[in-house]
Amino acid sequence: MYSLGSESLIKQAREIQDSELQKFYNRLVKLLQVKELGHETLDSLQRLHLILCANKYARTLPSDLQQRLLLLLSSPSEQLQVLSSALLRETLPSSGEELNNIQENISQLNTHAAAVLVSQAGSRAELSNLCAQLVHGLEGRPADGPARSLMFTLPVLKSILTLSPECLTEEHVTILSKKLVDWLRYASIVQGGGASSGGFFTGSRSRQPLPTAELDGSVSGDFFTVLCVGQGFTEDQWMNVYSFSMLHHWLLTYHSVSSSNNTMDTASRLQLSFSLSHSLSNDDRSEVDGSVVSMVSATSSSSRLLPPKERLREKAFQYCQRLIEQCDRKAQKKTDTELQKACMVEAVCILDCVCLEDPSMVFRAFPSIKALFGRLSSDLSFARVLLPIAQFYLNHGEMAAVDCECVWKLVFGRFPAELFNDSFLAHELLRFLRLNLESLQLRAPEFIRFLPNLLKFLAWDSSAAVDDFVDLLPSLVTEGTAVEMFHTLLDLPCLSATLVLQLRSMSLPISESSSRGLLSLDAFRNPAFRGLFLFLLRVETGSGHTIDRLSTLHDLLAEAADWPRVVRCAQIVPVLLHIYFNTVVTVADEKLLAHLILVMLERSSLLLAIPTYSKEIHRVFSCHLLRLCKLRPSLVVDQSHELLEFAGTTVNVYSKEEIYTHVVWVLGEYLSVSSDSRCSVTHITSCFETLEAVLFEITSSAPPPGTVCPAPKVITTLMSALAKLASRSHDLIPRVSLFFSKLRTAAKSDSVIWCADEGDLVAIVTRGEELWSLLKTPGVAQSVLTPPPHVLTPRWHRDTNLAMPLQLRVLTRLTHSQ
Repeated sequence: MYSLGSESLIKQAREIQDSELQKFYNRLVKLLQVKELGHETLDSLQRLHLILCANKYARTLPSDLQQRLLLLLSSPSEQLQVLSSALLRETLPSSGEELNNIQENISQLNTHAAAVLVSQAGSRAELSNLCAQLVHGLEGRPADGPARSLMFTLPVLKSILTLSPECLTEEHVTILSKKLVDWLRYASIVQGGGASSGGFFTGSRSRQPLPTAELDGSVSGDFFTVLCVGQGFTEDQWMNVYSFSMLHHWLLTYHSVSSSNNTMDTASRLQLSFSLSHSLSNDDRSEVDGSVVSMVSATSSSSRLLPPKERLREKAFQYCQRLIEQCDRKAQKKTDTELQKACMVEAVCILDCVCLEDPSMVFRAFPSIKALFGRLSSDLSFARVLLPIAQFYLNHGEMAAVDCECVWKLVFGRFPAELFNDSFLAHELLRFLRLNLESLQLRAPEFIRFLPNLLKFLAWDSSAAVDDFVDLLPSLVTEGTAVEMFHTLLDLPCLSATLVLQLRSMSLPISESSSRGLLSLDAFRNPAFRGLFLFLLRVETGSGHTIDRLSTLHDLLAEAADWPRVVRCAQIVPVLLHIYFNTVVTVADEKLLAHLILVMLERSSLLLAIPTYSKEIHRVFSCHLLRLCKLRPSLVVDQSHELLEFAGTTVNVYSKEEIYTHVVWVLGEYLSVSSDSRCSVTHITSCFETLEAVLFEITSSAPPPGTVCPAPKVITTLMSALAKLASRSHDLIPRVSLFFSKLRTAAKSDSVIWCADEGDLVAIVTRGEELWSLLKTPGVAQSVLTPPPHVLTPRWHRDTNLAMPLQLRVLTRLTHSQ
């Protein structure tokens, strides 16, 4: 939401009149004609940007103003470049002549001018033309061209390829792959001169250039990478940095170009393997020293024999191996330590991509990846780096015959248990799960046993993680995890409160009292209740579906019911339960479904006391109880004892209205021979007597203190269920008829203590009279109250033995003839 001041400015920008806008255009053109642009010009440009952005439709600027804005793209002031680029991108496309003028000066292109070209490209052909110009501009540069021109080419190319990878041709791939190889592997290893007024690279050198250094201060002993430091950098060193930043994207993109040299690539790969083995066998130093430097020197000459794509993969492999070696050095600055982490992430991702393209590189890459994992796995501050390593193990661990169990214990065990409050890690880990779900189910199915641990991300930040779990949950529901997952989802608000207490317990000294959450925090620290909280904080499944003292746990966490984090968590549980039930009906057998019905009845009274939470859960239970019984009607007979016990408890009428109504409806609907041949008169009579007792009790006495009168829906559902049962066992008809007659008589009295609304009472009595009338003719009553399946699902329009198909055909012909 905007502030009142912002709302006012936006309203003014939207309601500006055309005449006033034209005057503003003219004044702005005059301001832009001055050589030195001041604050007034900047303010006017910013106001114009607000006017353009606030409007729903793009505007067309006057040609003279548009030309002035295009000239600002090459202004020495970056602020003016940003403003002019933003303004031009908000307008309708410029004329072809003006855009061609920018493209002709491609050597002077900067990021902001390129953004205009990309945004105003009207077709894929224009994007392809721009892409071709940029790629061919990499091959050669004029001698007097600006030194910084190529620095903006790769970012623009990356933007174009992201928008439309189809712009690439085989020629483009070859050119750019060659240039990337040169920049990555053969950049200068000496420091550049200091920056001057002419740009980053145009300053004159007043002394002998020094070699670049490593992050630990030592002299760089191999080729230049993004982790080499110095007082200044040459242009090819900057291009090295840009090349590395887009290398992963490029390796993923150039597959869109179909290659006709598959046979040649295979032959080249074989030749490389032969060359490598020959070089390694004749180089004594390589046999002894397994460092990256020796490996690079052994492969440098043989890689020149490869085609551009293969050569780029080889150089990317060498570059990433060198980066991993550089990350083993202790950086002198904290910012450089963070840079090392980022470079390790990118290097491992690139190695993974390279190995997916060329599986023969897996055996060369795995030793360094394995060593990197061994070095970082004990330090959780490197969690962001360890996730790409886990991706590498997942993709290539089977081929390398490596045991990945330690990786999964770290990623799915320690990460959620100790870093559940790291929102970035939570996003990355859940994204890793979603993207690799099929591979994990195939190669690492044991990840499902860490389900209680993974749900900590959801319990801690439910708003951010719910979308991920909506996608993940169907794949996590199996016959083995269904019951425990059901309990865990219901206890998710308890887990959320426990995670809060865990963090508070670590940050708040035991001797210090807390004004908020003191009782629950003391309970969390109390050894007598420690087992309850440890069960919620368990890492793996298999410790049991639930705990016996749930009511005790709910009492201990009662004060957490209004904590914002817990309330948000409770709001997403019904959504997840719907997904859970939609999935469980596809994987569970009848025995498991029967057990889930029992759990629903049991847990309907064992929920954390959060406002509206119980009602929402009861609504979900009711919906899916009907669905389960409709899918498997025999479940009603199997669980008749438990269902009757629930329906016979009068207090459930007042505290669990929603689910109680549906349990009664299920009993009346499916407790019949037509639904299950095992249903006997004994079952029907027992159910009738139980429901009759409850109905008599609630219609003959006032509701318990602190409760309201039973809902009319509950009473009418009980009446309908009794009528259905009596229609199947005619001996029960006199009993239900007597009740209906007493009900009508009682309704005529002055005061009815069990129904507060007169309209509701009339509806209840009317329903009773309708059912009484039906039961006077038992045969009709059974057909109406328990219709056979062919009546419920009619197919009259398809049955050739009936007259309706003939009538439909006649009507069709009559309407068509007219």
